[in-house]
Amino acid sequence: MKKKKNILTTAAGIPVPDNQTSLTAGERGPVLLQDHYLLEKLAHFNRERIPERVVHAKAAGAYGTFTVTHDITRYTKAKIFSKVGKKTEMIGRFSTVAGEKGSADTVRDVRGFALKFYTEEGNWDLVGNNTPVFFIRDAIKFPDFIHTQKRDPQTNCKSDVAQWDFWSQVPEALHQVTVLFSERGIPAGIPFMNGYGCHTFSFINAQDDRFWVKFHFKTQQGIKCMSPADAARIAGEDPDYHTRQLFNAIEKGEYPRWTLYIQIMPELEAEKFRWNPFDLTKVWPHGDYPLMEVGILELNKNQENYFAEIEQAAFSPSNVVPGISFSPDKMLQARIFSYTDAHRYRLGSNFERLPVNAPRGTKVNNSYQRDGFMRFDDNGGKLPNYEPNSFGGPQEEPAYKEPPLKISGDADRWEQKRGVDDDYIQPGNLFRLMTRKQQKELIANIAGSLKNVPPDIQKKMISHFQKADKAYGEGIAKSLGL
Repeated sequence: MKKKKNILTTAAGIPVPDNQTSLTAGERGPVLLQDHYLLEKLAHFNRERIPERVVHAKAAGAYGTFTVTHDITRYTKAKIFSKVGKKTEMIGRFSTVAGEKGSADTVRDVRGFALKFYTEEGNWDLVGNNTPVFFIRDAIKFPDFIHTQKRDPQTNCKSDVAQWDFWSQVPEALHQVTVLFSERGIPAGIPFMNGYGCHTFSFINAQDDRFWVKFHFKTQQGIKCMSPADAARIAGEDPDYHTRQLFNAIEKGEYPRWTLYIQIMPELEAEKFRWNPFDLTKVWPHGDYPLMEVGILELNKNQENYFAEIEQAAFSPSNVVPGISFSPDKMLQARIFSYTDAHRYRLGSNFERLPVNAPRGTKVNNSYQRDGFMRFDDNGGKLPNYEPNSFGGPQEEPAYKEPPLKISGDADRWEQKRGVDDDYIQPGNLFRLMTRKQQKELIANIAGSLKNVPPDIQKKMISHFQKADKAYGEGIAKSLGL
């Protein structure tokens, strides 16, 4: 039997008679405006690129499953954790922070670790990093910090001066700076790094008890890092090294896995904890709040189309499900707004209806949101677009209401530190946990970047390092010849 020909058409379904030559006036004549096949191709080509993410532009991604291995229902009523053995489909996106979409994978940078779980109660997005802390704890500083990681307004080049100038005046950054310039600042690949929810979130159980929670995804492949020399070489040879490595591993059936652990803090203990437990520049010591195993995350399926499934994947900390909620973390509170707002800008107001972002276990369009660019479903049909109504439209369900969160105090612009040395204790502890070899590498990495900035900024930074640990500061000063 003769195989039916697969006919090329326009986006409107009109057959294309010739996709190789333009319509012209004569063999050598000018192109005619009526060649709508040509115009459609060129016009669409001009619009193929949507605005790239301001941060986390370069990324790899994959689908997978999350499987519960331990019972935590005493802490949360979220159905994703409802029973041991339960599997939930998910997608993950793993990115550098500062680089543009075409930048190299092997740069020294924090890595984004964004996960979307398609639960039967809607999508739960855990949008974290491969580090447990961050440079700042108040989002009002975030645009300024990111500007220091981007390009200089005059030279259009990356600037060591800008980032160190900022860090020298923001002591809370010291903890994350210590992590970033350690060996973990350049992972050997996505499977070889941990992931963290970073923020403090909350769990709510069936009795409406609230617990504060932190999420840790520990790699089962083991932590593996890359030397600066290898990273620089690979950046020139294969700037997509991590992206290719993850894709090829999954294609070969070598599925990366992580074990999810949580730390749990009873609600009232937050008031007495020696650090602000909602401060994103701090960790909760494991001696105070031990890791508790929850389940296994496995990446086991590659995308069919990168743009549709990874580039258009939209993650937001605002996507929580019943039993998982927020905390007073100032950075988290701001991200609840800023992430969804970024997606509306990049993808349009109906971004949640794209297949990769649409919930799978609940009705996609059970809201009164209507219209807007790229509304490609039935737009709610003839159903009412207001509430309350008398025609059977969706209604609120008070059973999903969270227990009240006690709040008190004066409205003011509060600094979050509790003590003068708050920002130096944990970076110092981290430095002292390192081996001598790791300390030497950390100092060399910092000095290699800090040597490019003016001496007054170097001295400011050295005073911060010395407050964390005397040997830390003296090692960097010696490396800089100060």
